[in-house]
Amino acid sequence: MLSMSIILIVFFITLVIAILSGLIFLIPSVPIKYIKIHLYLIVLPIIISVIGLLNVSDREQIGPFTMDHLAWLMGSFILILGFIIQKFSVRYLIGDRNYRKYFPLFTLITSFASIAWLSGDLRLMVLFWGATLLSLTLLIRVNRSWKIPYEAAKVSGKSFALGWLSLLVAVILLYVATGNWHINVTLANDDVITSGMRFIIDMLIVLAVIVPAAQFPFQSWLIESVAAPTPVSAIMHAGIVNAGGIILTRFSPVFNDPLAITILLIIASISVLLGSGISLVHVDYKRQLVGSTMSQMGFMLVQCALGVYSAAIIHLILHGVFKATLFLQSGSVVKRFNIPIPPSAKRSYSWVVLGRCLAIIIAILFWLGSDRSAYEILSALILAWSLMVSWNQMVAFSRGLIGRVIGIIMIVIVALVYIVTHHYFYNTLSHVYMNVAHPPLMSVIIGILILVFGSVLSIWVARQRDSKAFAVLYLWLVKLGEAKTKSIESHPTYLKKYL
Repeated sequence: MLSMSIILIVFFITLVIAILSGLIFLIPSVPIKYIKIHLYLIVLPIIISVIGLLNVSDREQIGPFTMDHLAWLMGSFILILGFIIQKFSVRYLIGDRNYRKYFPLFTLITSFASIAWLSGDLRLMVLFWGATLLSLTLLIRVNRSWKIPYEAAKVSGKSFALGWLSLLVAVILLYVATGNWHINVTLANDDVITSGMRFIIDMLIVLAVIVPAAQFPFQSWLIESVAAPTPVSAIMHAGIVNAGGIILTRFSPVFNDPLAITILLIIASISVLLGSGISLVHVDYKRQLVGSTMSQMGFMLVQCALGVYSAAIIHLILHGVFKATLFLQSGSVVKRFNIPIPPSAKRSYSWVVLGRCLAIIIAILFWLGSDRSAYEILSALILAWSLMVSWNQMVAFSRGLIGRVIGIIMIVIVALVYIVTHHYFYNTLSHVYMNVAHPPLMSVIIGILILVFGSVLSIWVARQRDSKAFAVLYLWLVKLGEAKTKSIESHPTYLKKYL
């Protein structure tokens, strides 16, 4: 076992090298080919962070830094994601006159974010989380000649400032109440913090996580930012919006006020429905992904509100990889007119029913074989829903027996990969301290009713396509997912002088 102190020192050395490499690339005399060397250099902190993840055992405090499985896992995830996006950008952004500016900003975002989640000192965490948000704002507005990204950066900057200031005030109040800049695990059952102060701190934490997660009513910054280049959107959706899961996990010893948890649960449940609606009504691919992210982050915060932080962390990692993939391949999404028409719903109905029955049976068996905790109940529900959707897409609506057999084989392979991945993450996160504070039963019932009501309403409205209710809901969701007039432009006007 390597010394954690040595690993941490080497990690910061390699991180500084990566940042300096990005800044060197800003020098005009440095050849464009230097970007290949830069890519090699940003791999170094990734290697060290993985070594840290493999060598960490128990929670260890080294100066202002907290070394545990969650810290190294998030550091590795963020840096790997940043490397993939920068590798993609080498060719994707070539020809952009701001080409050199993207890579140091990408590097700063991933570096600052990884330091923030390694920090045990709340002052350091807030400082580097703020630096991450500032770097992202600068990245959105890197093209200063085009007013659309500039407007998007203004909206994003104001939203980020609100969320960051909320976190800052929460940390200051926490220090006033406890006299400590570190979150002590004993705070969960300690009476040092009064109930009124705890409620204020928890509400500030709620605000600090729903703003970057683009939850209702703060989703506008993410909608405005679709004008940014695709790699910028990728790092935004995959590595920034999901920070709420990490923040709530770190603050779990103090985030246990029932009313604050209830408010988070209600906001997140509403955001799940609105995000799903936006993704369904918009034809713009990036706006569909915005709605999907809003919905997914809402579900992640629902997991946090229910106290299943492990599920939320696994969700944010898998969502980050998935959403980055969707954005990076968005340029090749071309609608083809010769897409084969799937079998009719009537002929596939028996297969759909069979898939639903199998999904329910497998989910029940999974739950009965578990410890029947809140985490396992949520996992069983996710498993059932995922199997139903996968079965419909890959089996029920496939053509012919061979197509259905191939679909079943693919589902089995994907399920095995998921089980192995889930098992690894679950075992890794089992070593991380997380204080589980369940919301009141009535709050859970309200959250479920919101989701069920929204689902039933959407089904009813969908069947009333010629009704006024359908038109009103459809247009409202379209408007909700649209950017402001200042942030919309059919063509970049700054390019006119080149035509």
